[in-house]
Amino acid sequence: MWAYESVFYQIYPLGFCGAPFENDGVLEHRILKVNDWIPHIKKLGADAIYFSPVFESDTHGYNTRDYTKIDTRLGTNEDFAQVCDNLHKDGIKVVLDGVFNHVGRGFWAFQDVLKNRESSPYVNWFDRIAFDGNSNYNDGLWYEGWEGNYDLVKLNLRNEDVIQHIFSAIKGWVDEFDIDGLRLDVAYCLDHDFLRRLREFCDSLKPDFFLVGETLHGDYNQIMNDAMLHSVTNYECYKGLYSSFNSMNMFEINHSLLRQFGPEQWTLYKGKHLLSFVDNHDVTRVASILTNEKHLPLIYALAFGMPGIPCVYYGSEWGEKAKKEDGDPALRACFEAPQYNELTEWISKLAEAKKESKALCYGNFYSVVLTNGQCVFGRECDGEKVFVCINAADQPFFAGFDMGKGDATDLITGEQVTLNGGLELPPYSAYFLR
Repeated sequence: MWAYESVFYQIYPLGFCGAPFENDGVLEHRILKVNDWIPHIKKLGADAIYFSPVFESDTHGYNTRDYTKIDTRLGTNEDFAQVCDNLHKDGIKVVLDGVFNHVGRGFWAFQDVLKNRESSPYVNWFDRIAFDGNSNYNDGLWYEGWEGNYDLVKLNLRNEDVIQHIFSAIKGWVDEFDIDGLRLDVAYCLDHDFLRRLREFCDSLKPDFFLVGETLHGDYNQIMNDAMLHSVTNYECYKGLYSSFNSMNMFEINHSLLRQFGPEQWTLYKGKHLLSFVDNHDVTRVASILTNEKHLPLIYALAFGMPGIPCVYYGSEWGEKAKKEDGDPALRACFEAPQYNELTEWISKLAEAKKESKALCYGNFYSVVLTNGQCVFGRECDGEKVFVCINAADQPFFAGFDMGKGDATDLITGEQVTLNGGLELPPYSAYFLR
């Protein structure tokens, strides 16, 4: 599967393109802005883009009006087809946000229910509509809103007409945009039978069509398996990554990684490829959540060195800041042009190191050295061994370990490193030793 050897770049198009929050219905060809960023994305080392919602919606993209039409605020289907074609020409795969748990109040079938009530042919498209109740919008009917949000109308994914409507839309996305996969919004809420059918359908559409689901807690294997999704978002390690640096407690992230990928038989996700991230469109940007900015390059090194598929959120590669408490739009800002600085260059080196190493893409995981402020762990695959070394402290640290040879190459810098029973790690340093 191509995704297991890829570095992802996430764009939230409505914010990225500076679109108004409310859908004003005014056609603007904003999505073409992505074309201008392709050289930057390539320079960063990303070879797959995950687009947050691009289809017609009421406001933020997750309240869909029409699965077949690019949001008017972003442009036309032809505009987006051009963007996808340009990305593909540069070897960049395209993954779209599949928002199938719910739709917006402006969704055409729900509008029909509001208008025609019991006589609407679409009543059973939605979960538990009750005409003897009422909603927050005073509709004279009650419906299931996702987690109490009544601008998000819950779809009935056990209704065959709904399933076929979604499948028809996905086929259209493949035919029109040649997409390479889907990220499934709130995948942990989706009906498991629907997920099985979705996997079977997508497998028939295109070889190696990648499915990754948004998951937060619990056993990811419930939906990440040979019958459902290839991958899920690794929220457990997302928290462990920043918390380990802020509390100077590398035991936390190491515990999560050993629990998920360690050498014991019982570990949860050995051999699987979860989506690794240090931030995204829903959480505080990593440069704002870390208490020591010198940890910024190191948290990316850890995210790229650990098992998983790394995903970089647009703007964070140059250290952009934003806090969740300032509202979601603050996290989804519009930047006139990409910036390139030391952090961006560092991430590009991590990306190249990751992609050129089978051990970093497919290798097992075992802990070698672990203290509060330092960690060294091994990744091995097909005879290739890589040691990921992190020193988060402000003092040098001698990490004692045996790689079975006297010197190694740092995959990040390409430099030769002499090993004398280990390596002295300078303050705030990271190495990928092979």
